[in-house]
Amino acid sequence: MTSSEAAPSDRPAADLPAAGLEAKVLTVSDGVVAGTREDRSGTALVARLAAEGFAVVEHRVVADGREDVGEALVELAEDFAGVIVTTGGTGFGPRDLTPEGTRIILDREAPGLAEAMRLVNPLGRLSRGVAGTRGVALILNTPGSTGGAIECLEAVIDVVPHALRLSQGNREH
Repeated sequence: MTSSEAAPSDRPAADLPAAGLEAKVLTVSDGVVAGTREDRSGTALVARLAAEGFAVVEHRVVADGREDVGEALVELAEDFAGVIVTTGGTGFGPRDLTPEGTRIILDREAPGLAEAMRLVNPLGRLSRGVAGTRGVALILNTPGSTGGAIECLEAVIDVVPHALRLSQGNREH
């Protein structure tokens, strides 16, 4: 099984770490929007989040660009108390502006999460992705490659449920 495939869990859904929590996925890609590229990384993120116990309530695709990303994230985060994982637009291409679009809408950055995601593989050092909160939603930028997106998510997925519960006011440690 590759890292992009979600492993089925032997545990009941209620026993999974993210049980009761919601997630959304935002694929940032001019090619996917134009229909010239398949959205493999977004689909893989949906499957991995579901395998962890998250209820994935939306998967959206948006074109590259600061404004498109920022506007989509504002809409996705409105009245949402879960995690939003983006895929795409974190590299050095001229249209790779996901971090810029994310940063302008964040209330608070979470640099430890972004740093942990960058450390998972050698190409991760090329990622400019950011992480942070808007309201009580947690936003994570991951690369556009399927393997990179899954590896970055897996680098932090163990602490995401705790972060979400803390942002919702749960102070039990």
